[in-house]
Amino acid sequence: MARILLLENPHVSADDLFARADHEIVRIDHALQGQELIKALDGVQMLGIRSKTAVTREVIEACPELVAIGAYCIGTNQVDLETANEYGIAVFNAPYANTRSVVELALCEAIALTRHLPEKNAVLHDRVWEKSAAGAHEVRGKTLGIVGYGSIGSQLSVLAEAMGMRVLFFDIAERLAIGNARRLRSLDELLASSDIVSLHVDGRPTNRNFFGRDQMDKMKPGAILINLSRGSIVDINALSDKLADGSISGAGIDVYPDEPDANGDPFDSPLIRFPNVLLTPHIGGSTVEAQESIGYFVTGKLMDYWRKGATELSVNLPHIASSPSVDSLYRVAWIHHNTPGALARVNQVFATAGANINRQILATAGEIGYMVTDLSGELPAHTVQHLSDSEQNIRLRVLKREY
Repeated sequence: MARILLLENPHVSADDLFARADHEIVRIDHALQGQELIKALDGVQMLGIRSKTAVTREVIEACPELVAIGAYCIGTNQVDLETANEYGIAVFNAPYANTRSVVELALCEAIALTRHLPEKNAVLHDRVWEKSAAGAHEVRGKTLGIVGYGSIGSQLSVLAEAMGMRVLFFDIAERLAIGNARRLRSLDELLASSDIVSLHVDGRPTNRNFFGRDQMDKMKPGAILINLSRGSIVDINALSDKLADGSISGAGIDVYPDEPDANGDPFDSPLIRFPNVLLTPHIGGSTVEAQESIGYFVTGKLMDYWRKGATELSVNLPHIASSPSVDSLYRVAWIHHNTPGALARVNQVFATAGANINRQILATAGEIGYMVTDLSGELPAHTVQHLSDSEQNIRLRVLKREY
């Protein structure tokens, strides 16, 4: 039985799978940081977080029992993946489970901003009736420029085209265009041609302030900017200036460079003064459907790793998806430094002990190797100790088959 700490309220669907295996679940409804997090992780083998909890080197080094981390969201930039590798901690996320929710919000904001709904709503709440078609347009026939054509950007492309929009996209990776979408080889060309620009890039450090004043200067006059991806990629002060001079006619912003840790905390931004800006509190993936899907998906990955050593779709460890064979009694799951001859040395250890190996899989990724060895007979104790004491060892787990 494992002890699991779930922070920041992942959907209760996460509890269902853990509870079926009789794991102990501890829930805290907000993010924890630093020493407070370290204290809460005492005796914990698996940690579930969302986007606010920072799992730093300090935290990982202080928590030797931690085996796996589940990020109940898309991004994993809140986890120090390099240190997780050093300590053999598997990290999982939900790269696809909330894509539809984000896409629908992006399309919703494109329509709302094109029709000037934020301003109309605010005026009517002030008890003033202003009915006018001035400046309001259909999105049909407008050009949507998508920056980042991954799982979210490409799905947005399909729905936008179904709405009658012309779709352009730019991505540094090779992406196949869907439908009538057209790939542009230059971000500048996309910005100059798009009535609405929607950003869907990841939060890697090199993307910090990726979309700044220079990019905004190249946007079509009066265009709309939507950012539902990462708060660090847009220069908020530059956007504020462009909204003030009217060169950008509206914006939909769901993520921010600095976000509160908990509901009810104060929020401030230079964008709050603009009636033509839709501000939402990082809710792109916050639908019941998406959160339920994320809960099942990430928990399923954690459980597969805990019970079988499966690392399929891990963001940091080499991928091994295979389950133990029906005649396996033990699975030795060994995370090690990827050095020449590791497989031969392991086999020599097992052969010397007379262990009966019926299957063995090795996968590598950079400096990390991951090997699972299935044994149909008893596991000699000294072989485990030998692997644990080897210079290549990072983390060794022995999993006994559950019948």
